[in-house]
Amino acid sequence: MTVVIEAKNLSKSYESVIREKGLKGAVKSLVSKKTKTIQAVNDISLSINKGEIVGYVGPNGAGKSTTIKMLTGILKPNQGSVQICGIDPFKNRTENAMNIGVVFGQRTQLWWDLPISETYELLRRMYQINDKVYKQNLNDFIEILELETFMSRSVRQLSLGQRMRAEFAAALLHNPKVLFLDEPTIGLDIEVKKNIRKFIKRINDERNVTILLTTHDMKDIEELSSRIVVINHGELIFSGDSQQMSKKFDAKKTIICHLSELVFEEQINLSEYRKQGIQINIDKYSIIIKIDATLPVSGLISKLIEQFPIVDIDIQGPLIEDIVMEAYHV
Repeated sequence: MTVVIEAKNLSKSYESVIREKGLKGAVKSLVSKKTKTIQAVNDISLSINKGEIVGYVGPNGAGKSTTIKMLTGILKPNQGSVQICGIDPFKNRTENAMNIGVVFGQRTQLWWDLPISETYELLRRMYQINDKVYKQNLNDFIEILELETFMSRSVRQLSLGQRMRAEFAAALLHNPKVLFLDEPTIGLDIEVKKNIRKFIKRINDERNVTILLTTHDMKDIEELSSRIVVINHGELIFSGDSQQMSKKFDAKKTIICHLSELVFEEQINLSEYRKQGIQINIDKYSIIIKIDATLPVSGLISKLIEQFPIVDIDIQGPLIEDIVMEAYHV
């Protein structure tokens, strides 16, 4: 496999001024500044292969945005190295810009007062896109993202959903090899989110674009990512697929057995289940069981059917959101 994104022992810290309260404190800070070091990213190593979609997740302040800024060449790391398509993004910004596309959900790369069509024409000139490639890409994106109805409108006149569709087209016009997505579905309604996810998946499948996705929407991660990287307090705490994540963080799946008769816990000895590490509780007409997500459940369900008047069974896999939250607290 070809490695497209590679970061080794990446670290970034900032000096932050400590300000005391009140007017006296403000005057004092002008004369004698006190600072503290904030370690935004600490010794992170990351390797992403061509065509992968990797979800990069963590709580607010974990260091995700700082990492993205170093990977895109906006920030220079204090320590460590970054290679994007074999080049240093900070030292070779122009060359790196030709290889990457970026979509930030809370910022725009479009010109606020220009019609979308003129923005794309400016991008064509900036990236020196071949006429044939430009026309093909533009026509493809107009069709796939349904841009035609607002191509002549300025960005300020667009809804958030329309703007985000226009942002994706802008980021991909020059055929980048890598796409960085930072909260691409934030604030969007359910239907628009669904369509954006479909588009991301299609671009990855058809063009083999490598994608690094940061988001707080675990549905984005669940539907798109082949691998999940979790960061907290500036440090990488996990990298692997969802199954590996479930195993590492003791994820549980839930079995809910619906009963035809009212049953109370004191009527039945549940200790045999609990001795096996199975969490089992009875709530009148339901038996609620939590079991290790990696364990088979067929034998357990057969035993429950013999013991209880079960009329229906729901099996819920571990929610990726719950697993990620568990990872944050490790």
